[in-house]
Amino acid sequence: MIVYSLLCSREHEFEAWFRNSNAYDEQAAAHAISCPMCGDTGIRKALMAPAIRPSSKAAPKPAAEAVAAPSAEEADKQATALHMLREMRRKIEADCDYVGGNFAEEARKIHYGEVEAHGIYGESTPEERAALTEEGIEVGAIPWVPLEN
Repeated sequence: MIVYSLLCSREHEFEAWFRNSNAYDEQAAAHAISCPMCGDTGIRKALMAPAIRPSSKAAPKPAAEAVAAPSAEEADKQATALHMLREMRRKIEADCDYVGGNFAEEARKIHYGEVEAHGIYGESTPEERAALTEEGIEVGAIPWVPLEN
């Protein structure tokens, strides 16, 4: 097994495990890997530091630094959180208008009464969200998980 640090075209970084490097190459070419935050399938490897094995003279790492797979309880919590995020996405998509990259502009129009108030969703940068918040416009960012794994 191999873990890669990956980036989507929107620069969301995440990790994924693969059977081997060929498995990653095949899945990436088929656009079968999606960003857990936005669902984008334009995935590439992020810059990663190489794994360097210590020399035989180096002191062994203490067992406390070992990483274990999540417990069944932790896995259940993760599955529940993922389910809730997917349900939230379904609700937002059903009840709100998608405004794409014009989110900040549209949020301002609603806030200042230029258009009738209605729910919207779309993309914005952290700087745009900070500016909206400074203007007193309530916004939030949520992880946009794919509807299917």
